[in-house]
Amino acid sequence: QVQLVESGGGLVQPGGSLRLSCVASGFTLDRYAIGWFRQAPGKERERVSCIGISGNTYYEDSVKGRFTTSRDNAKNTVYLQMNSLKPEDTAVYYCATSRGLGPCLQSDMNSWGKGTLVTVSS
Repeated sequence: QVQLVESGGGLVQPGGSLRLSCVASGFTLDRYAIGWFRQAPGKERERVSCIGISGNTYYEDSVKGRFTTSRDNAKNTVYLQMNSLKPEDTAVYYCATSRGLGPCLQSDMNSWGKGTLVTVSS
């Protein structure tokens, strides 16, 4: 059974940092691009970042320079390091996989995790 599990969310003050993890089971991530997405209450789900098979990355403008995605294929894990967090970063964060070469468009994603909640508040 294929599964993606996100972890690392929680409550953090503005300006703080969190590192999210996405661990795959039932398959290996080395042949997939991995995207991070988020959905705030009452808003549409949006793409945050993408890391390709070769390690190339894409970031949404709103998080560029603050967030970094990386992968550790040996651990079957992808990370999202989030620094300088803002209240508007509050959302449920999801990871998802794609075998495409594009920048993790939502329509290209196959498997999705159940999400982890990130709350940025003072």
